Amino acid sequence: MIRMRIGVDATCWQNTRGYGRHARALLSTLVRLDAENRYTFFMDSTEDSETVPPEAELRLVPTSVPTVVAASANGHRSARDLWRMSRALSDPTFDVLLFPTDYTYVPVFSRAKKVVMIHDVIAKTYPQFTLPSRGARFLWKTKEFLACWQADAIVTISDYSRQGILKHFKITPERIFVVGEASDSIFRVIDDPRPTPRLGSLGISTNGRCVVYLGGFSPHKNLEALVAVFAKLASQRAFSDVRLVMVGEYEKEVFHSYFRTIKKQVQGLGIADRVIFTGYLPDAELVVLLNLSTLLVLPSLMEGFGLPAIEAAACGCPVIATAESPLPTLLGNGGLYVDPTKREDLELALTRVLESDSLRQRMRTAGLAAARRLTWEAAARQMADLMQKVVAQ
Repeated sequence: MIRMRIGVDATCWQNTRGYGRHARALLSTLVRLDAENRYTFFMDSTEDSETVPPEAELRLVPTSVPTVVAASANGHRSARDLWRMSRALSDPTFDVLLFPTDYTYVPVFSRAKKVVMIHDVIAKTYPQFTLPSRGARFLWKTKEFLACWQADAIVTISDYSRQGILKHFKITPERIFVVGEASDSIFRVIDDPRPTPRLGSLGISTNGRCVVYLGGFSPHKNLEALVAVFAKLASQRAFSDVRLVMVGEYEKEVFHSYFRTIKKQVQGLGIADRVIFTGYLPDAELVVLLNLSTLLVLPSLMEGFGLPAIEAAACGCPVIATAESPLPTLLGNGGLYVDPTKREDLELALTRVLESDSLRQRMRTAGLAAARRLTWEAAARQMADLMQKVVAQ
């Protein structure tokens, strides 16, 4: 085994969406399991820095604006900030440089092997839904090109995303590897769950059925379709007790969001009393909500992995998810999978799951088993083995 010094771009550590959740879970587990190698985390903000694994060295790179704020849908990092981070990461003593996402990638100039993670091809497939301005799309394409050009290995989170990368990028298959994801241990079945004071204040209780959506409010999440279908069901007597709970940051969101469009749609359809917008929820409250929920819906036009569905399954919550994702393979009978472009498919799936106790129980059992098969320990070992392979080459 080759002993390595590994530099990690950890500037997405504070991100509350999928990029940050993935980085925190994978990197924390990787550092804990891989005691043979030395890890140095580079961050440009002290926020949440106390949660960085104590085994890793932490280097703070002062920038004018933290990356998680500057690298937004309508923004960009300054040339000076890019140079500062690039210069720090170009330390010649590193054997490997790991970028947990191309979202925060900067060009580097060193002998170190570069490992870059591309989570999905959503921005490539639906640029108008993720990057609203031409300038933002140009900067993103430039960053992607440089990342792929410099990378000794491209890592993605599912075979589904790997096929998308092969389709959209001119990269040889031998350079693309898969390192999976998993739900954190906090997501589990709770005996006799009760709403926390905060959930109770939002109107969430043990009475009635609850359909939950978890994620961002980006246009590619296909939430207009979900709201329209829910409004149709809500008008029927058989579903008079069902509420839609939409969980996700909308006040401090840096990615492209159309929350106002969704809220206006809810009001226009006359279902404001049946839809709850919670904003961001910490995991300790999210696990309670998922245990209280009848099902989770993830109707996106595309998902690179679909971590909210895995988290829900780990809580025993049945899942309805987009077929344009790896979830049919990952969850199997733990979910029902719909064509995101066909609202009638989503309506039928919601009706089936809400009406059938036996179907929900079968999905619950299958989903729990599927979620248990996915672990961050397995993902961390995959990443450690990959870095060994890249350096050996």
